[in-house]
Amino acid sequence: MTTKRILQIAASLALLAICVRFGAGWIFYATSLASSFFAVALVSVCIFHFAVRRTLYDLLGVLGTAAFFAYVDFGILHYPVRNVAWLSFLGLGSFLVLALRLTWEPRANAKLLALALIPSFLFMSSDWAAYYFLAYTEKLHPRVFDLNLYSFDATLRIQLPFLIGQWFQKLPWFRSIGFFFYIGLPIIIAVVYTGLLLRNTRRGLSAMTAFLITGPIGILFYNLLPAMGPIYIFQETFPWQPLSFAQVHKLLVEPLAFPGPRNAIPSLHMAWVILAWWFSRGLSPWRRALAALFLFFTFLSTMGLGEHYFVDLVAAVPFSLFIKSLCSFESPWANAIRLRGIFSGLGLVGGWFLLLRFAPKAFLFSALPPWALIAITVAICLYLENSLDQETPAMLNSIAESDAAVATTPAV
Repeated sequence: MTTKRILQIAASLALLAICVRFGAGWIFYATSLASSFFAVALVSVCIFHFAVRRTLYDLLGVLGTAAFFAYVDFGILHYPVRNVAWLSFLGLGSFLVLALRLTWEPRANAKLLALALIPSFLFMSSDWAAYYFLAYTEKLHPRVFDLNLYSFDATLRIQLPFLIGQWFQKLPWFRSIGFFFYIGLPIIIAVVYTGLLLRNTRRGLSAMTAFLITGPIGILFYNLLPAMGPIYIFQETFPWQPLSFAQVHKLLVEPLAFPGPRNAIPSLHMAWVILAWWFSRGLSPWRRALAALFLFFTFLSTMGLGEHYFVDLVAAVPFSLFIKSLCSFESPWANAIRLRGIFSGLGLVGGWFLLLRFAPKAFLFSALPPWALIAITVAICLYLENSLDQETPAMLNSIAESDAAVATTPAV
């Protein structure tokens, strides 16, 4: 037996042991596998998997692995049955089968499998680790600036989170659709990334890098202006009892001590779907349409569920521009369009943070200035992103021509 074969067998046994350890462990089951958010993140591995490897054997392997974990957890260990756990079992099975495929696949065919497995694992891991980073952020910042964000929203003369929240309460089916799109974020990320991966590897890697770093960088921003969302501050009075405009005038804006995640501004949910929408340009119509649906319903659900103020979504637009420009690897770092996107996005986010921190009630005299400020911010970001996107095909063609020239250069 060759050394390579021994290493393959050892790696396969290690993968099996790790998956069984996590799939059958009570703590991981209770905190992750039975969680709706993590279950959707885990089952999205199936999208990565079957985008690059659609075979009957893979499908049977995934279904068989899922059935095995269901039997162990429910039949032998008698864990409480949670329907979402089935999604987790499918995702865990897909991860195991894809990892085993990569272990045994010939080197010539392994690249595409690796480009599916590694990003799916990193995104799934970052989703799981986010809980711990947010818990640490809460310890660092016991007080939150929700009243600052709420006060600015009030200057618009229409409190969108409360209005949409009332629609959700009156129309339970509408709320269910919104909640599905809210927790289904990993699905559109997987759909857009795999679509790009199959068309242009370099473009796909830029997209996945942007998706992956949005979370860690976003958490850093959470520490600059920690806030939670109206559902945590208004609690049972949300969405039916917003403060009147006269009450907002008299409101003392000060930090409040409330327990809960500090993950309001910028809205990373909104940032991810904006990035998915931008990166979906040029993909098949159904992928583009799905990205549009996620963009629309995420806009509604982030506010209607009480997780975000409207200004959180506004700040997500320049934040998304900053992330996309940062990850536009098709363009050199010195490219003027890319640099404008990076510094403009970062500067606009910083400007909004300063306004909200030190002058959230500056526009109480009229609704026109804050709406104008929002419109200008969005317009600048859309213009710069469009300029960056138009630059990308030219850069990709230049890279392709350069690679082709190198490939055809005769050896000396």
